[in-house]
Amino acid sequence: MHLLLLGATGLVGSHVLNLALADPRVSAVTAPTRRPLPERAGLSAPVVDFDNLPQDPSIWAVDAVICALGTTLKTAGSRERFRQVDHDYPLEIARLAKAHGARTFVLNSAKGADVTSLFFYSRVKGETERDILKIGFHRTVVVRPGLIDGPRQEPRPMEHWAGRVLSILDPILPPSIKPNPPHAIARAMLDAAVSTTSGVTIVPSQALL
Repeated sequence: MHLLLLGATGLVGSHVLNLALADPRVSAVTAPTRRPLPERAGLSAPVVDFDNLPQDPSIWAVDAVICALGTTLKTAGSRERFRQVDHDYPLEIARLAKAHGARTFVLNSAKGADVTSLFFYSRVKGETERDILKIGFHRTVVVRPGLIDGPRQEPRPMEHWAGRVLSILDPILPPSIKPNPPHAIARAMLDAAVSTTSGVTIVPSQALL
């Protein structure tokens, strides 16, 4: 299987990349990024401008797409930019991949994603899910982690302290509110991408422990 991986430099995406390159079910990984990645066997990492995506079939002609793209409002700098990264980029790439034969799309979304949410973050996540589903892949999987427990390149103080508190309380927490480790999310996404089943699957946070 040839995978297209979006967000390979992020917390979850980097775990997906390591797992995919070590997985005998995966023959090749294409991971378009803004900055160069180190060369690794089985990896093609073209540097692209996400605001002006190339139409080159060698990038988009894959079997399955794993999307771990995402940012924060603080990092994005505006609601418009956040929506562009978390909604517009995944949607445009999904259309390109579908047009070039991809049959599966796996999206890393978020717990609480809902197009009717009063919270901007959750509403955009819900809109992304909705619009990806409309494209009509043979198989679409939406993974909805809660708080992701792990070190990030960009500082997220509130998430950091929330993660520490939840880690202390972990033995008594119900599965639905436990932090999700990035390697568990990555494993679920990769397994979903290589599956041969069809239809739509939603993976809740309690399944990502």
